Amino acid sequence: MIDIVFSLDSVITAVGLAKHVPVMVIAVVIAVGVMIFSARALGNFVDRHPTVKMLALSFLILIGVSLFSEGLELHIPNSNSR
Repeated sequence: MIDIVFSLDSVITAVGLAKHVPVMVIAVVIAVGVMIFSARALGNFVDRHPTVKMLALSFLILIGVSLFSEGLELHIPNSNSR
C-alpha cells in the first residue's frame, strides 16, 4: 500500500510541474493503468536491483528541491529554458 501512495505522490508532483495540464492528465491516466498491470513485476525487479530505490529517491529529492525553490521564487533552469 505504501508503494501506491509514493507512486501517486510522484504523479501528483509531475502534474504540479507540468505546463500542459491536459497532456499531463492523459499521461497520468495511462501511467495508472500501466501501474495496475505491472506493479508486481516492477516490485520484483526493484527487489532484485536495490540501487533502483536510490535512483528513485534521487529523482524525488530533485523534484522536491525544484518545487521548494520555485516556492521561494528561485528558478532552476532546465534544458528547455532559454
